[in-house]
Formats: sequence, structure tokens, C-alpha cells
Amino acid sequence: MDNYIDRNEAIKQIKAAFKARGLRYSVTGGRGTAWGWIHIDLLPSVERTLNEVERRSAYFKMGEDLGLERVCYSSEGIPASNNYYREYIDRANGKTPSVIGVPYWD
Repeated sequence: MDNYIDRNEAIKQIKAAFKARGLRYSVTGGRGTAWGWIHIDLLPSVERTLNEVERRSAYFKMGEDLGLERVCYSSEGIPASNNYYREYIDRANGKTPSVIGVPYWD
């Protein structure tokens, strides 16, 4: 597959894209049965210092930084799929996604 990217490479590229934009978020891989999923969240050291209003504001900004129209007030979960990985690599780079991940579950 020409455009295949594995989970660890996707994490690496997302982290690098955030760093290049001066953004600091936690980007981690899932564990166990959710191993392929990736999670983008506030840094634990930052989140600990926020009250509820500040936390919601920080998650709103994270959604904006990812170019999302909807905002989750918790971590952003990226499903285990090549198209989702590519979509979020583009989003982390501040670009319009070249591909959009499509749910593969019911």
C-alpha cells in the first residue's frame, strides 16, 4: 500500500506537526484492544492546573487547532485506520485534510 502509515509513525508525525506550529498537546497510542487508536489530549501538567471553565476553553482551542467544527471537552480519539491517521496528520499541520476517515464500525 503506497500511502500506508502505521500508528507509531502517525503519532510521530502528529507530534512533529504540533511542535512546528508551536502547539503542545499529548499524543498517545491506545492500549490493549484499542492499541491502534490515537488520543490527542491536553498535557497532564497543564490540565491539572485548570478549573472547569479553563479546561473547556482549552479543549475548545484544541478543536480549533485541529480544524474541527465540533468540540469534544475531552481527548480527541483517532480511530485505528490509515485514512483517519492521514486526516489527523493534515489537521495537526493546520491543513485541510486530504482524506477523511470513515467509520468502519456499526
